[in-house]
Amino acid sequence: MNLVIAEKPSVAISIAKVIGATKKKDGYYEGNGYKVSWCVGHLIKMANPESYDEKYAKWNMADLPIIPKEYKYEIAKSTKKQFTILKKLMNDKDIDIVINACDAGREGEAIFRLVYN
Repeated sequence: MNLVIAEKPSVAISIAKVIGATKKKDGYYEGNGYKVSWCVGHLIKMANPESYDEKYAKWNMADLPIIPKEYKYEIAKSTKKQFTILKKLMNDKDIDIVINACDAGREGEAIFRLVYN
């Protein structure tokens, strides 16, 4: 089974129609050996500065620039359900191939990679 991940629902619906994934499920379409889902744009965002240190909760010019050793990411509250669906699909034992169908370019790649990783 192949999993296709699009950047937005409208693109996922178009892809699903073309490849014959016509059964609508919660957060994805399925059929003809495919599951087609979507990211709803940026499901994951960079963490706010205060997640690194509480002193960054209030801006202070003396603290700038804030350059963490390792960047932290957070799942956006508004898209948590879709993120959970995607993670479940990507970890499904039936999935052999994951296909990046997000927009071409660095933003589309970043959206896919953050979810994939």
